[in-house]
Amino acid sequence: MSRTRLHDLADAGQSVWLDFIDRTSLRDGSLARRIREQALTGMTSNPTIFEKALSEGSAYDEQVSGAPAGLTTWQLFELVEADDVRSACDLFREVYTASRGADGYVSIEVSPGVANSASDTVAEARRLWAAVDRPNVMIKVPGTEEGSRAVQPLIADGINVNVTLLFSVQAYARIIEAYLSGLEERAARNLPLEHVASVASFFVSRVDTEVDARLEKLAVAAPSDAERLRELKGRTAVANAKLAYRLFQQKFSGARWGALAGRGAQMQRPLWASTSTKNPAFRDVMYVEQLIGPHTVNTMPPATFDAFLDHGETRRTVDDAVDGAERHIAALEAVGIPLAAVTDKLLVDGLASFQHSFDGLLAGLARRTGSAARPTATAAAAAP
Repeated sequence: MSRTRLHDLADAGQSVWLDFIDRTSLRDGSLARRIREQALTGMTSNPTIFEKALSEGSAYDEQVSGAPAGLTTWQLFELVEADDVRSACDLFREVYTASRGADGYVSIEVSPGVANSASDTVAEARRLWAAVDRPNVMIKVPGTEEGSRAVQPLIADGINVNVTLLFSVQAYARIIEAYLSGLEERAARNLPLEHVASVASFFVSRVDTEVDARLEKLAVAAPSDAERLRELKGRTAVANAKLAYRLFQQKFSGARWGALAGRGAQMQRPLWASTSTKNPAFRDVMYVEQLIGPHTVNTMPPATFDAFLDHGETRRTVDDAVDGAERHIAALEAVGIPLAAVTDKLLVDGLASFQHSFDGLLAGLARRTGSAARPTATAAAAAP
């Protein structure tokens, strides 16, 4: 097998995952080829990806038309979603086995409607875990305050968790604490730790999109400062992620972590999400190249995956110039852009976007089946 630029990433300690799923790629051999030839070791999904998959082509028509009578659109979507995720898990099973459970995961997300209820998140996560019934599935839960409260009991249960929509280092700190506490609770029950896995999905490019828009607004309002303000563009997302990685290094070292690692526990790896480049003025693989380092994951949409395969360059960058990252965040604060206000807004916007996609995919299924779409705000908690 010939080496690729993605193999170089793997050698640098970064797992390459694909932020995409659809039934065609599961069945036509293209996903299997990426796994076999291009160092692909995992996959993530979200409501927006499933909305796109279900709206295009005819790959799902047979299952939708042949589904048992009486299913709500919610139940029909879960049937379709679980089948795709189960099939993907099976394709990645060899990776999972060869890595002894360190890689080879496929994520499935709880409904955005449960984001502000820890108990509903736990209930839905347990149900999805049982529905997919694969050791290499990860249940995605949102990085809200209530979502973070769901992490500890899920990890204690031995359920793999992908914590999504993380934008701030402060929120990430809560997630790490929940993960460690869940492992400690599991250890106290004398249950094995080695096959419990988790990633913390830290969103990247959306941070620059929001900050750069604010910087441009300031630059237009103050032409004399425009050059200085515009020089700050395109740097915040990577700076924020580097500070998150520093926290990861701090928390997954020392006596507390050592006690868990001694019992076989896995690190909760940072996963860089939203790594496509939104601004065409920037290099199309910048959010991959600037965040490379050990014990990390980068989940890329297909276009970014293919771009890195073509011209990406690998060197360890994730812990370069961390002092400069701190100075950049301070410079933003000085011009009136507090990062906390940005990340708070991005979490709200991210949840709203996923909810909109979730509502859209249920409405699309309802049109195709002639049934009524189930309300989504409380559907996850009520679903059997």
